Amino acid sequence: MPYIFAPALRELMAARMAGFERHAINDAALRHAAVAIIVAAGEDPAEASVLLTRRPQHLNRHAGQYALPGGRMDAGETPEGAALRETEEELGLHLASSAILGLLDDYATRSGFCITPVVIWGGPAYPLAPDPNEVARVFRVPLRELDAPEVPDFERPFDGSEPIFGVPLATLGHSLHAPTAAMLYQFREVALRGAATRVAHLEQPRFAWS
Repeated sequence: MPYIFAPALRELMAARMAGFERHAINDAALRHAAVAIIVAAGEDPAEASVLLTRRPQHLNRHAGQYALPGGRMDAGETPEGAALRETEEELGLHLASSAILGLLDDYATRSGFCITPVVIWGGPAYPLAPDPNEVARVFRVPLRELDAPEVPDFERPFDGSEPIFGVPLATLGHSLHAPTAAMLYQFREVALRGAATRVAHLEQPRFAWS
């Protein structure tokens, strides 16, 4: 079922985010970062979507991987401030602090980061001006894909280790994996379904560890 991009959706998500008691991670050994889960108009302007990027192949870390707009927090910066700043730097999209709907659980990655997902109402989000040094492509993933019955799935690695969490997305033509998939899945559970689902335990594929 499509999610209509309208004020009623923003109000619904804002209410559910306000009622969510998030879990924070306080670990000085982790580097703190923030990502933006931006709800914006889709390829069909009437349908709500989430903005997802693919990183360029020339980057030293996580080259070619799918990601939410975001990055390391500057000294003294809040997760909300970092998410808004990175959104403008990566996508050329300036959003006000009033667009923030709330925060999800911190997520500790195998690569040593503590990531805070910030849920933001992005509006129509036209036009975007991605920075080619940081973004190779922007995808508008319809919320109905996140809320599909086949989400989530689990893949068994060839080495027999723990199953890898994934979110199959028709827009990509394959599954998206944790950590990005885990954060989008919690967004679905909290903001779209009103469930306090936790995702910190969900495993990441080996290629995301470094």
